[in-house]
Amino acid sequence: MAKNTPFDMDITKMMADFKMPMVDMQQWMTISRKNIEAVSAANQLAVEGIQALIKRQAEIVQASIKDANSIVSEITAAGTPEDKILRQVELVKSAYENVISNTKELAEIAAKSNEEAIEVISGRVSDSLDEIKAVTKKATGKKAA
Repeated sequence: MAKNTPFDMDITKMMADFKMPMVDMQQWMTISRKNIEAVSAANQLAVEGIQALIKRQAEIVQASIKDANSIVSEITAAGTPEDKILRQVELVKSAYENVISNTKELAEIAAKSNEEAIEVISGRVSDSLDEIKAVTKKATGKKAA
């Protein structure tokens, strides 16, 4: 007596018993198009965010170079060694505060850009799932909730 193996099953009989609901391909294409549009919009927001970040970084570098030139002038100006040390400490403190401020500003620009892109994708995922649910219920003859 031969053993039944998974390869002994009649695939055509199984497929005949499987009832596939009719799917509206136009609706699926619309959902896919909206998904692609959302990804494209999110990418555009990300690119714009990177551009804003690069622009601001360039402005910060230019200001830093200008500040560095004035710092050198102030340090080399006449005065007592004590006055020069005090001025250097003030300049270092000011430079440090500028670095912290600029870093926070750049982080905020990046965070805002990321948040905007994520909102687009997140909204689309939610809408897409609702649309898929509605299409599936329609195809199976059930009422969409």
